Amino acid sequence: MSIAPGAARDRGSGTAYHLRGVLLPEERHTELWITGDGLVGDGPIPGAETLADRGWIVPGLVDAHCHVGLGTQGATTMAEAVEQAETDRDAGTLLVRDCGSPLDTRPLQARDDLPLIIRTARHLARPKRYIPGLAVELDDPALLPEEVATQAAAGDGWVKLVGDWIDRAVGDLAPVWPDDVLVEAIDAAHAAGARVTAHVFGTDALPGLIRAGIDCIEHGTGLTDELIGEMAERGTALVPTLINVENFPGFADAASKYPVYAAHMRELYRTADDVVRRAVEAGVAVYAGTDAGGGIAHGRIADEIAALSRAGMSPADALGAASWAARDWLGRPGLSPGERADLVVFPTDPRVDLGVLATPTHVLLRGRPVGRLGAF
Repeated sequence: MSIAPGAARDRGSGTAYHLRGVLLPEERHTELWITGDGLVGDGPIPGAETLADRGWIVPGLVDAHCHVGLGTQGATTMAEAVEQAETDRDAGTLLVRDCGSPLDTRPLQARDDLPLIIRTARHLARPKRYIPGLAVELDDPALLPEEVATQAAAGDGWVKLVGDWIDRAVGDLAPVWPDDVLVEAIDAAHAAGARVTAHVFGTDALPGLIRAGIDCIEHGTGLTDELIGEMAERGTALVPTLINVENFPGFADAASKYPVYAAHMRELYRTADDVVRRAVEAGVAVYAGTDAGGGIAHGRIADEIAALSRAGMSPADALGAASWAARDWLGRPGLSPGERADLVVFPTDPRVDLGVLATPTHVLLRGRPVGRLGAF
């Protein structure tokens, strides 16, 4: 369903809505009253349409690692990026941390019929050390702090580094950046008011990134107990993207020229769930991200929540990692009077049966029903 900019605002400006249900994570029976795009503290609102008189109400879902505007051949068209965002929205994902895209998706941020996108601008890598055409590639690693400042200004408070990738000279994963440069680069981002995250599959790049003060690790399949402990002490978050890790055997199969790398990727795949379990037990903050874009379909946040639960998070914590906890981490509010009415309603308690996440009864974005179940 493609909607012209402004259509949602015109449709919803005079409509008020009412919902009853159990609000999570507070776990209390509540009534919500919505007018315009926000929640109001007191009801009833005369003439409000009751959308739901029962169900479980969850703050809009969050995909903390997504790539709107990235396709299998690199940057998509803007129309394709809109379709990706709509697919996420229809699955209940109403907040996206876009973890690097070759397409400038700022026009999508002006659309009030699409999820709120927190942009991370462009990946930063070195030549031949990441997917061709996706990253800003720096010939001289000493240029990283300056480029980090540039990307911090271009994004919405996040910078994305490629921390490791296959080094064909050694035939295995290897760090992309020297440790001393990482310290300067992360300091530059923090001075600009931005946080830094990094793509890391293996182990070798992790000590330098964590000790340089990085804010988040993406994937993190090579984390050791010592490094997990350091992340917990420093408050470094982890977004493990487990449905992407499912692709590791395929990556290995495609890398027959590099047997050491192929064996490494198979081992990282074998131990990925255990890494998440140990991180959770150590107190590392873990959030849900699908890594959608390229070879991973959009709209799969329910699959990632289920994968986190299988890896050792409680169903409630796995859901929170894709809703209220992720919103707090990203500095976006949940459901309270005066805030945007971004929410999803499920027919039964999703903490009891995560499978129900695939079948929301209502998705409300900015106070209006959207997606398959709603119409502008």
